[in-house]
Amino acid sequence: MAEKKATKAAAPKTAAKKAAPKKAAVKKVATVVNAESVGFRAGDVYQALAAAEKALTVAEIAKAAKISAEEAYLGIGWLFKEGKVKDEDNKITLA
Repeated sequence: MAEKKATKAAAPKTAAKKAAPKKAAVKKVATVVNAESVGFRAGDVYQALAAAEKALTVAEIAKAAKISAEEAYLGIGWLFKEGKVKDEDNKITLA
C-alpha cells in the first residue's frame, strides 16, 4: 500500500491546474486636442455617417470610426459648427 501512495503523490497534477485566460492589455492613448486632431476626428465621423447612410448614435459612430466616444463628440461638434450634421431623434445624421 505504501507503494501506491508514493506513485500517486509523484504523479503530476497538470489536469487539476488550468491556466487562466490572459486579458488583453488596454493601451490608453492621450487625445491631443488641437485644430488638426479635431479636424481629423471630424473626418472620421463624417466618413462613418456617409458609409452608414443613416442616423447613428454617438456610440455607433465611435465604433464605426474606430475612435473613442470623446473623440466622436469632438468631431461631431466640429461638424455641427460647419452645418454638416444635424440631430434627428437623438441620433446624428448628415445635413
